[in-house]
Amino acid sequence: MDRMIYLSMSGAKAAMQRQESLANNLANASTTGFRAEMQAFRSVPVLGSGASTRVFSLETTIGHSDTPGPIAATGRNLDVAVKGDSWLAVQALDGTEAYTRAGSLDLSADGTLVTRSGLQVLSDGGPIQLPPNSEASVATDGSISARLPNGTSSVVGKLKLVTPETPLLRGADGLFRGIGGDPLDADPLARVQDGALEGSNVSPVENMVAMIAAARQFEAQMKLMQTAEADEKAASQLLSP
Repeated sequence: MDRMIYLSMSGAKAAMQRQESLANNLANASTTGFRAEMQAFRSVPVLGSGASTRVFSLETTIGHSDTPGPIAATGRNLDVAVKGDSWLAVQALDGTEAYTRAGSLDLSADGTLVTRSGLQVLSDGGPIQLPPNSEASVATDGSISARLPNGTSSVVGKLKLVTPETPLLRGADGLFRGIGGDPLDADPLARVQDGALEGSNVSPVENMVAMIAAARQFEAQMKLMQTAEADEKAASQLLSP
């Protein structure tokens, strides 16, 4: 009887975790540069005397989907879509270097190039600063040019673009980092498309279907637990004097 309870309990927990992941994906279906989270589960035996036949289902995070999101033209000077497998380097709130595909950039009050969420965009030498009253533009190699009111233009920095050789890890802040958290080297061959943004790679239809399947799986696990409870009550009645 307890084997049935272990099986249904671990299965229900796995279904709930999958629902949480799918719900997070759906909530970010319109988030610029979002990468869909992927999940998998593995069986882990329960250790202990008399528990050799008991198995738990545990989540195994396999990372995120690297499928590119759709590119939409915006015509805005500071919107960039990173091409290929490259990423844009930013400074996270904890001061570490992190990476994102969200290329909707802006200027802070002091002329620092930042993301829409306020994170500083990095170059090889640190943050990128633009002169006051200048108009910024981005070249395909990530170079940032500032055009002054008198018509003169100069390059003030270059976006740090990296192309990781191993998959990046998503942090709790939604940004990605290399294994170990060490900064990656800039890739001189990485390119961006100016005046465009990359959308989320989440498929709402696929995620909705997966959520329905996960909900039905959870219901099946709960019915199994109810069946185990009913069987235990019936056995108790048969054994009672």
